[in-house]
Amino acid sequence: MQEKINTYKDLIVWQKSMVLVTEIYKLTEKMPKEEIYGLTSQMRRSAVSIPSNIAEGRRRGGRNEYKQFLTISYGSGAELETQIELLKRLPFGKDLSYNNVDGLLSEVMRMINKMLSGLRSQS
Repeated sequence: MQEKINTYKDLIVWQKSMVLVTEIYKLTEKMPKEEIYGLTSQMRRSAVSIPSNIAEGRRRGGRNEYKQFLTISYGSGAELETQIELLKRLPFGKDLSYNNVDGLLSEVMRMINKMLSGLRSQS
């Protein structure tokens, strides 16, 4: 039996995306300090945007607004995917561990995509 969702905090996708944010912060702490205003900042903002937009869309109440904010969240996930891929190609990113962030991001993206598909089919 599925539990009732009262708030965005009850959404598994929001919970997992919050874990993703903490993992991105851990990963970016290992990056060179000169990247703090570059790739580090970009990755952190993209990661934070995912649960933030899920929460905002859920709080707004309307289906169309929720769909819009989930789409923004999905776009932020795509930005983060690209930034992680770039980091993997840079010399200082070669020795970092990506297992946690890759798995979490993939799972969050699938969940958002499924939510969006469900909302689109209800329209």
